[in-house]
Amino acid sequence: MTDTQKAKGMKIIELADYQETAVVSRMILKAETGNVTLFAFDQGQELSEHTAPFDALVQVLEGQSEITISGKVFKLQSGESIIMPANQPHAVRAVERFKMLLTMIRS
Repeated sequence: MTDTQKAKGMKIIELADYQETAVVSRMILKAETGNVTLFAFDQGQELSEHTAPFDALVQVLEGQSEITISGKVFKLQSGESIIMPANQPHAVRAVERFKMLLTMIRS
């Protein structure tokens, strides 16, 4: 893909649709230094607790979620963000259908 092909406007929130009883993900950008992924969670769906070796920024684009980091629960809704520190256990649960943009930076 050329730089010109990459340079186009898009509505990120529309690049992944909700699916009943599922979590849908779509890679938006992937590079050696990090990636950007859009997730669409149906209500009640979750990513179980895990760790990642890099910091990650979560931006809630739509809906409401609970993000647990090292045992502490954060309730986030549309327009809010949180940093998930590297090597800290974290989990994500959809309080209602929600979409988030995950940006992971490798360092």
